[in-house]
Amino acid sequence: MASAGWALQKAVYAALAADPSVTALIGAGKVFDDVPREAEFPYIAFGQGLERDWSMGSADGREHVLVLHVWSRHSGRRETFEVMEAVRDALHDQPLTLCGHRLVNLRHEISEARRADDGETYQGVVRFRAVTEPEP
Repeated sequence: MASAGWALQKAVYAALAADPSVTALIGAGKVFDDVPREAEFPYIAFGQGLERDWSMGSADGREHVLVLHVWSRHSGRRETFEVMEAVRDALHDQPLTLCGHRLVNLRHEISEARRADDGETYQGVVRFRAVTEPEP
């Protein structure tokens, strides 16, 4: 069986890449697991992922913390906040389909916008918590 974390990431990627509000803000094909060197701003990149046991009794389960990064070079934080909100709307409480696993829930936890160390780029951090269980 495929990893629950990988199945979740693929489902999140598909949801973001297909969401019209997200693509209207960043453009098509700008959600990355591994950001290409020539990527144009703005874009979304997968960040840290955490998976831990969330089994109860005889039922197997996993808890996931999924972090997405929004990168923008627009002046000010407006674009970063708009993209973070579109990401939240595309994923929070959405019934994503995972290969080999069932998504119990997917909840937005926190969003943060900050200026990157280069002084011209803004970074948005959007964190979600998910619970999955294997398909029977």
